[in-house]
Amino acid sequence: MATYLEFEEKIKKIEEEIIIAKTKADEHAVDILEKKLEKEVEKTFKNLNDYQKLQLARHPDRPYALDYILGILTNAYEIHGDRHFVDDHAIVCYLGFIGTQRVLVIGEQKGRGTKEKLKRNFGMPNPEGYRKALRAAQMAEKFQIPVLMLVDTPGAYPGLGAEERNQSEAIARNLFEFANLTTPTISVVIGEGGSGGALAISIADKLAMMRYSVYAVISPEGCSAILWNDPTKVETAAQALKITAENLKQLNLVDDVINEPLIGAHRKKDEAIIALKEYFLSSIEELKKLTPKERQERKYQKIMNLGSFQE
Repeated sequence: MATYLEFEEKIKKIEEEIIIAKTKADEHAVDILEKKLEKEVEKTFKNLNDYQKLQLARHPDRPYALDYILGILTNAYEIHGDRHFVDDHAIVCYLGFIGTQRVLVIGEQKGRGTKEKLKRNFGMPNPEGYRKALRAAQMAEKFQIPVLMLVDTPGAYPGLGAEERNQSEAIARNLFEFANLTTPTISVVIGEGGSGGALAISIADKLAMMRYSVYAVISPEGCSAILWNDPTKVETAAQALKITAENLKQLNLVDDVINEPLIGAHRKKDEAIIALKEYFLSSIEELKKLTPKERQERKYQKIMNLGSFQE
């Protein structure tokens, strides 16, 4: 059963009316209602504030990493384990083909349902997850296989065990190693990109965001708790943090915004999957025109320009 957010209630009502009209075989009423729905979707989704986009990024019906992976990959083969501790299920790694292009896909997976969420640790990787991602990326580097990374996490897991196994070192190591990869790399924020947990698989030749994804150094809830000690300030924090794809593109912190369907990837998953696939293939063609040395230089300049500004 679909989940509707508060600002989607009018859309829900019209969709229910369409279902009733279809059961009555009233084609005229269906046509009128579908036009009404189209106008309501445009009115609602073209006027979203930053907090509403955050809600969409966290929507339980939104496609997760495995939805994209299974939707775009053929001959998919999963890679397990970091060869040091255990196989972290919060990060998944798959070898396969997108079209005719061989690719390695690394994704953060949140999981649906209580059992699956616990297995995936709610999409919060432990250090062994980041080490698994690095091991897979280094294998791709060896054979010059392009890498696609799908970011979707509230943050790296902050538990005692994770700290004992050097969570911060694992993230820092990934930043260093991914920055030095010469094979083409593309990272896409598909939902929620939270802090270092997202950054660990975000260093790439191209960094993109889905239209309704968010990317931030801290969650708006954490920000409002620290700055104001007031949970009612979450919307204010979301606005101040500039977490949306449009804001980050304007600030030159991401390269591209992928136009998922106006009504959101949670309503039209197939269209969102196709949009991501097309973006990856076009970006790979662009990156292949550059030599490894040119890609490295461009990536270095991009990283060094982060945080720069003009008065």
